[in-house]
Amino acid sequence: MTAPPENLADRPSPVGQTHDLLSELLRSVRLSGERIVAYTPEPGFSLGFADRGSLHIVEEGEVTLRIEGRPNVEQVRGGDFVLLPRGDAHSVSDSGGAGRPARWLCGTFTIGDPQTSHLLGSLPPVIILRGSGGSDGSGGPDLEALEGLEVARRMIVLEMQSPSQGSAVMVSRILDLIFIQIMRTWAAGADAEPNWLAGAFDPQIGLALSAIHRDPGHEWTVDELARVCTLSRSSFAARFVDRVGKPPVAYLAHVRLDAATGLLRDTFLSVAQVAERVGYASEAAFSRAFRTRYGTPPARWRRDVRSR
Repeated sequence: MTAPPENLADRPSPVGQTHDLLSELLRSVRLSGERIVAYTPEPGFSLGFADRGSLHIVEEGEVTLRIEGRPNVEQVRGGDFVLLPRGDAHSVSDSGGAGRPARWLCGTFTIGDPQTSHLLGSLPPVIILRGSGGSDGSGGPDLEALEGLEVARRMIVLEMQSPSQGSAVMVSRILDLIFIQIMRTWAAGADAEPNWLAGAFDPQIGLALSAIHRDPGHEWTVDELARVCTLSRSSFAARFVDRVGKPPVAYLAHVRLDAATGLLRDTFLSVAQVAERVGYASEAAFSRAFRTRYGTPPARWRRDVRSR
């Protein structure tokens, strides 16, 4: 008989199941759904959004999405889910069409301190999952993903229409669920850009990523990581770059510095102890790498973060 999980959020792990890297990485960026707002503006509207991870669920009509600094303009329609995971400034405006008036939901997220992690920065500025009636030439997400997102949308609408004790937490958790489902569906698709999320879904490269994140202080070599994936050195190196978008050594350096920021922020370890914990041979080497990435020495970074 299988023992029940100790926590209702945990599931028994089948023998041989790989480490749940995606859950670990999402925890590390400290994602938290914040609030949801319904929009039914008058024709000719243009609304700006910034400084928050944003989710737009188009319920009816069509709107135009513009992201600051990007020439591309997206037309999104009823049934589409639009996620801006990095919090890029953007606007949603009237498309000028003659169809039904636009109506959509906008959810926002708080995401720890985006400056301390490359994880969000490597994601695309916008991920759009087209509803069953939409088409962007890519075939769209699978029907099960859309059905799950639609169930989540209806749950949010019910909480908005009939709020009760616990509604704020319910909405926050549902927003978390939608965020994760959209990213998971996008990463598993054929059009996912190379980054850590796409790599996590590769059955072999995901093993190397899991090993790096479990023990960033280990002196990982390309040969050792290739053995973890049961690939030759050359095949592993090429596949890692293809899936993740950077060489294994460069990715390891990013993960080590991410881990260092967590230790500097959350512990009282000295800078030298942090350097050793995340795999640097000397405090000087660690300080140089940290300053190159964050523009300030680790000790000053720690003081600035704690004084906020």
